[in-house]
Amino acid sequence: MERAEEPRWLDDGEQQTWIALLGLLIRLSGALDAQLQRDAGISHFEYQVLAGLSMSPERTMRMSELAAFAEGSLSRLSQVVGRLERRGWVRRRPDPTDGRYTLAVLTDDGWTKVVETAPGHVDTVRRLVFDPLTKGQQRQLREIGQRVMRAIDPDAACPGSHPGTG
Repeated sequence: MERAEEPRWLDDGEQQTWIALLGLLIRLSGALDAQLQRDAGISHFEYQVLAGLSMSPERTMRMSELAAFAEGSLSRLSQVVGRLERRGWVRRRPDPTDGRYTLAVLTDDGWTKVVETAPGHVDTVRRLVFDPLTKGQQRQLREIGQRVMRAIDPDAACPGSHPGTG
């Protein structure tokens, strides 16, 4: 019987880096969500959807493209867009160029919500992510994020290829 190859265990430095990264991902996500819930009554994912539409031509995007932009599944996006529709911030309509697709459209009230919400969100992003880092560290963080994203999905767009702060 052939022995399985031994796993490539993390050394002490790699283990510390991994734990720091996990903590960063969990705590940053929670902090952004908490700020948006407290100040705007929306989740970070809802903000991503509204912000993505606000940066799109005619404030309109195919649902499938919006799901990719917001890093969510189409079914999750559909549920969130339903909530945003009930609040009057988004509406759906068939794509006139290809009826197989559905478009999400940011309404004027949705635009107002983004405009009101963006300053507090960008302040939190700046305070938590950019202010503690030098310009060189920010560049390194961007490059690290892009490399890891390419390792996850070589065909996906890398962070930084989307406009806005996310």
